[in-house]
Amino acid sequence: MVVYLIRRLLMTMVVIILLASLVASLVHFIPGNPVTIVLGPHANPALVAQAQREMHLNDPILVQIYLFLSNAVRGNLGSDFLNNAPVSQLIMAALPHTVILAVAALLLVILVGVPLSVYGTRRPDSWADRISAAVSISLITLPPYVAGLLLLILFPVTLHILPAIGAGSFSDPVGYLEHLILPAIALAVGWIGYIARLLRASMLEVLNTSYVRTARSWGVKERIIFYKYVLKNAVIPTIAILGVGLGQLIGGAIFVEVIFARPGLGTLVYDAIQQRNYPVVQAGVLVIGVMFVFANLLADLSYRFVDPRVRVELGRLRR
Repeated sequence: MVVYLIRRLLMTMVVIILLASLVASLVHFIPGNPVTIVLGPHANPALVAQAQREMHLNDPILVQIYLFLSNAVRGNLGSDFLNNAPVSQLIMAALPHTVILAVAALLLVILVGVPLSVYGTRRPDSWADRISAAVSISLITLPPYVAGLLLLILFPVTLHILPAIGAGSFSDPVGYLEHLILPAIALAVGWIGYIARLLRASMLEVLNTSYVRTARSWGVKERIIFYKYVLKNAVIPTIAILGVGLGQLIGGAIFVEVIFARPGLGTLVYDAIQQRNYPVVQAGVLVIGVMFVFANLLADLSYRFVDPRVRVELGRLRR
C-alpha cells in the first residue's frame, strides 16, 4: 500500500505540474495582447511596456511557466490587476464558500441518491422501480444552472421562502445554512440521479453473484442479504465515482455561485473573466484543478482501502 501511495502521489504531482504549465500559458491562447485588453486600446505605450515587463510577457514561454510554477509553490499567485491586491488573499477568502457548497451538495447526493436507488432496486420491475428510474433520469438531464433558476422561481419568488442570493455570514450559522440550501440542491440534482442509476446497476450485478444465491439457499433473511452483502459490496465501486463527483461539483459550482450571487471561487473567476483580470483567472483555474486532482486521489485511495480484493491483489503484486 505504501508503494502504491508513493506512486499515486508522484503521478498527482506530475498532473499538477502539467496543469500549472497549461494555466501559465493561458494568456497566450487569448486573442490579442492581454495588457492592451486590460488597459484599453488608447493606453500610454510606456505604461503598456511596463505592464508587459511586470507580467513577464516579453520572456520566453518556458521562462514564464517556470516563474509561475516557482511563485505558485511559494504561495505567490500574482496580484490583482484592478486593486493590486495579492490574488492568494482573494482565493483564500472565496475558497471556503465553494468547498462548503461542494461538500453540502455531495452529502445531498449520498443522502438522496442512495435511498432512491435502494427503494427501486428492492422492488425490481415494480412501479417503485419505474418511478425511481424516471426520477433519476429526469435529474440526470437537469443542468445545475437550470435547476438553480427553477429553484429561484419556485422558492424565493413564488413561495417567498429561503434567501435568493448571497451566502450569509459564518457568524450566523442558521442564516448561512438557509443561504446554502438552494445552491446545494441545484448543484446536486444531476449527480443524485447519476449515483442512483449507477448504484442500482451495481446492486443488480451483486444480486446475481454466487454468494448471494448461497446465502438465500441457507435461509438468510432477504433484508439481511440486501443490506449486509448486496448494498455493502455495491457501494464500493461508487466510491471512486463520488471522488470524481466531488471534483466536478467544485468545478460546476461556478454556475451555481453566479446564479445565487455567492461570494465563492466560481464567482471570483467569473468576475475576473468579465474584467479580463488574468492573474485571478489563472489562480482560480489552478486552484479548482488542483482540488479536482486531489479529490480523485482521495477517492482512489479510499477505494483501495475499503475493497479487500484490491488489497489482496496489491499484496500479490508485492510478492
